[in-house]
Amino acid sequence: MKLIGLIGGMSWESTALYYRELNLYVQARLGGLHSARTLLHSVDFHDVEQMQRAGAWAEAGELLGRVAQSLEAGGADFIVLCTNTMHKVASQIEAAVGIPLLHIVDPTAAELRRAGLERVALLGTRFTMEESFYRDRLREVHGIEAVLPDAEDRAIVHRVIYEELVLGRVLPSSREQYRRIIGGLIERGAQAVILGCTEITMLIDQTDAAVPMVDTTALHARAAAQMAIADAI
Repeated sequence: MKLIGLIGGMSWESTALYYRELNLYVQARLGGLHSARTLLHSVDFHDVEQMQRAGAWAEAGELLGRVAQSLEAGGADFIVLCTNTMHKVASQIEAAVGIPLLHIVDPTAAELRRAGLERVALLGTRFTMEESFYRDRLREVHGIEAVLPDAEDRAIVHRVIYEELVLGRVLPSSREQYRRIIGGLIERGAQAVILGCTEITMLIDQTDAAVPMVDTTALHARAAAQMAIADAI
């Protein structure tokens, strides 16, 4: 079984979900007392969030590149970045190491393509929704178009993530706001909803929408587990 190098802590709440998904999948596939072989470097999210706020993406990329190097030095066979937003600096991480980075967009898009879906709503931090790194990979690599909430609703989605979910706060009022936003995106032709922030799965699930909800956290973790055990089954 390959050793999975996890870059976590963004936030630790979602990293805990990754750890659970990885181990549940490996145990289900291999049985017995099997669990995932993982090496976790969990960063202080305060530092990363300050870089995000300041637009210091190159600095953040250097930081995560060094983290990836530490995982490689520890014997990791590939890297999993346990966050959607920080895939903005995926190229810097890839350039820093000689082992692969499993990009979160790819298993997400593969699930959408299997279902024949080509126009999807994207919910996430304002960085993920408003900057091009995520939407471009969806469109240019996988042929999938992303539909975004309007500016006011993007602000709501972002605020709930940073002021509630990363702190472990799950509020019914915020769930209702997300449901309303999703309903509007479905009216605009979205065939599915990408939960494009790893914390959003704490707030909403398939019961909150009439179209498929695509959980990037679960898909990314399962793809990592599949990659890890490919030679063990």
